[in-house]
Order: sequence, then structure tokens, then C-alpha cells
Amino acid sequence: MMNTRERLDAEILEDSLEDEDTQEDKFLTFILNKEEYGIEIRYVTEIIGIQNITGVPDMPPYIKGVINLRGKVIPVMDVRLRFGAPERPYDDRTCIVVINIDYQSVGLIVDRVSEVLDIPKNEIEPPPKVKKGNENRYIQGMGKVGEKVKILLDAHKLLYEQSKLFFEGDAKEDSMP
Repeated sequence: MMNTRERLDAEILEDSLEDEDTQEDKFLTFILNKEEYGIEIRYVTEIIGIQNITGVPDMPPYIKGVINLRGKVIPVMDVRLRFGAPERPYDDRTCIVVINIDYQSVGLIVDRVSEVLDIPKNEIEPPPKVKKGNENRYIQGMGKVGEKVKILLDAHKLLYEQSKLFFEGDAKEDSMP
């Protein structure tokens, strides 16, 4: 017979396994420069409207600065600029998708959030091959949803590739590609 502590531990383990199962194959989709992208929902902690961003000197242009989110300072990245797309003014549909990777919270500025989609692994293809030096380095795969294709992003590479100067103090060395 299990004591109370063992029963609680078992329930917590069961709940966490259920949470993992409910997040598997789910992607938050968003619009960026008229294309639809997705990021694994397990990384998303919240979606907030555009806020006052405090600039930080000596950062790459795609790091817009930091925000104060309930007392926690969070860096904010404009994903458009990260991809080399032209900057555009923020509007009432512009959102910050707050993600957490390796205990580092980061806000991703996107044009607008679409929906959460279930995209099973068998509906995801690898990114298209391009000539050497022009890899789709931030793309995890191409998700097929009906007749449409969603570009699924690799959250780790989006944050850490060529951003090590900004994030290196907060992430483990072995977690960086």
C-alpha cells in the first residue's frame, strides 16, 4: 500500500506525463512577412501584446531590447529581423510570444499569432535542401496541414545560433549547437 507521499509523487508524475502527451505534435502558428510559421507549443509560456521595449546597447539589430514582464527582465527578438526581412512598424496585431528554452525566457516579436495546430510527425518533412552555405538553419521541418505548408522553426537554433554573445551566460554550453 502506498503512503500519502508516494501517492502524491505518482499523481504528479502522471500529470506531467499527461501534459507532455497533450503538447506532443502541437505547434503555435504565427504570421511573419505573409508566411505562416510554427513553433513547438512546449516552449511557449505566454503570448502578450507589444510592450515598451528598453533598448540595450551593443546588441545585434534583431535583439530589440528587454521588457519587464511581471518583475522579470526578458530579452526580446524581432523574428522578422532575425530572418533578414525588412522591419515594419508594430501594430495592434503585433504580438510577443514568450518562449522558454534551457531556463532562458525570450520574447519573439511576430506580426500576429494564428492558432495552435496538431501536426503529427508523419506530416512533417525535412526542410528543402539548398546549396552549401545557404542552409535553412532555423527550420526544423515543413508541416503539411491540408493543402498548406507551415514552416516549423527550431527554437534552439533561433535563439542560440550566432547569438551566443547575448545568451551565453544563461544557457549551458552543451545545449548550444
